[in-house]
Amino acid sequence: MTTQGIVGQFLSLKEETDADLLAMQCGDFYEFFADDAETVGRELDLKVSQKSSHGSSYPMAGVPLNDLTPYLKALVERGYRVAVADQYETESGDLRREVKRVVTPGTLLETSRADAQFLAAVVTDGDGVGLAFSDITTGQFLVTEAATVDDAAAELYRFAPVEVLPGPELRSDDETLSRLREATDASFSLFATEAFAPGRARHAVREQFGASTVDSVGLDSDLATRAAGGVLAYVEETGAGVLRSMTRLQVYHPSDLLELDATTQRNLELTETMHGDRSGSLFDTIDHTVTSPGGRLLREWLTRPRRDRDELARRHDAVESLASAALARERVREVLDGAYDLERLASRSASGSAGASELLSVRDTLSVLPALADAIEGTELADSPLAEVVSRPDRDAAADLRTDLADALAEDPPKTVTQGGLFQTGYDDELDDLIERHESAKSWLDTLADREKRDHGLSHVTVDRNKTDGYYIQVGKSVADQVPDHYRQIKTLKNSKRFVTEELEEKEREILRLEEARGDLEYELFEDLRERVARHAELLQDVGRTIAEVDALASLATHAAGNGWTRPELTEAGALDIEAGRHPVVETTTDFVPNDLRMDDERGFLIVTGPNMSGKSTYMRQAALITLLAQVGSFVPARSATVGVVDGIYTRVGALDELAQGRSTFMVEMQELSNILHSATEDSLVILDEVGRGTATYDGISIAWAATEYLHNEVRAKTLFATHYHELTSLADHLDRVANVHVAADERDGDVTFLRTVVDGPTDRSYGIHVADLAGVPRPVVDRAGDVLDRLREEKAIEAKGSGTSEPVQAVFDVGSGQMKVAEAGDSGGDGDDSAGSGAPANGATGTGAAGNGSVDAAAAVEGSAEADRAGTGSDSEAEAALDPETEAVLDELQSTDVNDTSPLDLMAKVQAWQSKLDGGDGE
Repeated sequence: MTTQGIVGQFLSLKEETDADLLAMQCGDFYEFFADDAETVGRELDLKVSQKSSHGSSYPMAGVPLNDLTPYLKALVERGYRVAVADQYETESGDLRREVKRVVTPGTLLETSRADAQFLAAVVTDGDGVGLAFSDITTGQFLVTEAATVDDAAAELYRFAPVEVLPGPELRSDDETLSRLREATDASFSLFATEAFAPGRARHAVREQFGASTVDSVGLDSDLATRAAGGVLAYVEETGAGVLRSMTRLQVYHPSDLLELDATTQRNLELTETMHGDRSGSLFDTIDHTVTSPGGRLLREWLTRPRRDRDELARRHDAVESLASAALARERVREVLDGAYDLERLASRSASGSAGASELLSVRDTLSVLPALADAIEGTELADSPLAEVVSRPDRDAAADLRTDLADALAEDPPKTVTQGGLFQTGYDDELDDLIERHESAKSWLDTLADREKRDHGLSHVTVDRNKTDGYYIQVGKSVADQVPDHYRQIKTLKNSKRFVTEELEEKEREILRLEEARGDLEYELFEDLRERVARHAELLQDVGRTIAEVDALASLATHAAGNGWTRPELTEAGALDIEAGRHPVVETTTDFVPNDLRMDDERGFLIVTGPNMSGKSTYMRQAALITLLAQVGSFVPARSATVGVVDGIYTRVGALDELAQGRSTFMVEMQELSNILHSATEDSLVILDEVGRGTATYDGISIAWAATEYLHNEVRAKTLFATHYHELTSLADHLDRVANVHVAADERDGDVTFLRTVVDGPTDRSYGIHVADLAGVPRPVVDRAGDVLDRLREEKAIEAKGSGTSEPVQAVFDVGSGQMKVAEAGDSGGDGDDSAGSGAPANGATGTGAAGNGSVDAAAAVEGSAEADRAGTGSDSEAEAALDPETEAVLDELQSTDVNDTSPLDLMAKVQAWQSKLDGGDGE
């Protein structure tokens, strides 16, 4: 075929597929042409050459036939969908090429990443959302239905798929599709609409898993079925060849799990930090697994905590046994170390891509099962749930398969399954006969040179073989004229000549026939053996999951034993009582100060105050992580812990600015708050680290105040709320389940020490300026901030210092507007001792007046202003002119108000009414 013809065939095949790139086999290479060659050359740093024919020139890049896999893997992991066209010969002898498979991020078998590699499908009918998740590398297949798009987004974040198939309804719903995209880094691939049709999807699911299985697992959601059907059709169409390894359909219900929305998973840094790094995450901290499937399962447990107390108790029992039996635990870990990933080996066997070395890995890993049983038997672990885990797989079937593989395969097989030498002697009689005849023929050749020397008196005789000449007899030129007549010369070299004989040519034909027959038979036998392994895919998955579970439990026990963690006591929702609790990640990097936490039905809402950088956020996060770990089945970092099982953990811990998505920091903050207020229940745990800080002071306090009341009165979730709005601490006097705690600090001679100890009661002040100093803010700024804060506390006007020759301007804080304003005649200024006209809060928080306690400050400020006027600030006539009847009435009401007996809300209402009257309104 000409270059023009090859490129034409390439372009024609490329048109037929919707893949991004096409790799087409051309002899011993896979070639890329035209734009694909440029892309591959750029992405993989391959040399791009030009191939000219018939006046046209085409960019071309290629990789050797047997080296395609690593290049394919690299392209797919960059997000490309790559079609692979293989070459075959027709009956007429023509070469044809056909696309056999399309490799996508979700259908790549040759992955090196240990984490799960999920392909997801999402469909919706406007009311609910159906989801399906399949890891084709392990055969795992899960489906569910989510109530809302946010719930679906949380599941996408939880599973972290590499590829998502949006259903037909989503393709025209930009807002919903955008929301789902935000929850995952996966590539989104459009797929045939008909694959998601209810009838077709239902048929595909029943064909794959069996009608009885579908009924027994309770798959009654049309949406989930449609999503599952889409995944099955996609896997089949892309040609991954792994459908037969998908043996188990799992229907899960989000209500069985602890609810973790995407925001909470990010905020708690379960599997990666806020910056996207694995190092520093909870998973990285507690992961001591020694196998890939063990690490995958541990990650799954962390992102999918349970609510089933029986299952959690079983895990706790296993971890407790392993943690207390150090020698037995280490023996178990030694047995596990080096086990291969059976779930992935099952998928590769099912797809027909497993080689001889991978089947040997299956053989070796199957031997782990009896070794685990031996490591447990006769130890403290024998009566633990670990023994039950190891007994789940069919050990007899596993032993039989292992024996079959051990009897079949050679210990050091070739890398490719077409070379021969795959099997042991005695495995197959026909193969043994072929090998014996082949070895006999080879022996005849090996002794031919010596016979020719002896029979014909020749010297310098060798027998060899190459691709051009086949087998030949080579004789030195000095004796070449002495060769017998039946030698036929085929080549003359500088110092020798090459000859063949009829007998040698016949023996060569015999050897070639035997080699071909041996190769064909060995490949046939190997395919049969690989097929036998593939038929045992479910068994391999069972053994693989057993190894994973033992490894994950041993990892939790190893961390618990090494870090002084304790078994939590699980109760019904309500209590959270932690003694000497610690943050599971922070304690590994610093000397940690443990803290207690007590929450129950009477003390269900804690307002946490204290200095910046004092540990408030850590204190709240550790409460959430201890709760989560308890519902993973892990021990927890505390002296003791009683944890009421919760249905969800919700956090709002500072929003990352999302201006690029058109959402400000404050908008993100409010959306997160909205989700919590809508989603949390009385059985939830809510962590709020500041609310309302992204807007004006009055707006912020109002939102925080109202959210507190709503969470306390309506939702009734266990809540920890860290805030700098000290005004909120007064709510503890009026809401029966609200209590104050604060992080203590010690201040001596201007030096502040953060004690990082949480004690009852509200804090009396913040230390923002001290933190600014620690952060390296220039000393003039820090000193000036201290002066301004002192004047705000003393309710004095502040002199706004200009630069150059500009005159200083005095300003005061105006309670009504929440802003600084230029001081006018009558306002306190300079070094005067009287209070400023509008005043400032005296609580030492931030110098911003607000509702609640701030209302008390505002009332005092108004009264102070009146006293200043009456004391003669200006002439008597000026004072009399300033006090009109409306003002006098307001002052009389103010003087008759008992601040100590008036609630903050009532007081704020009075202040607003007084302000309205003073502004000329009627106060209503």
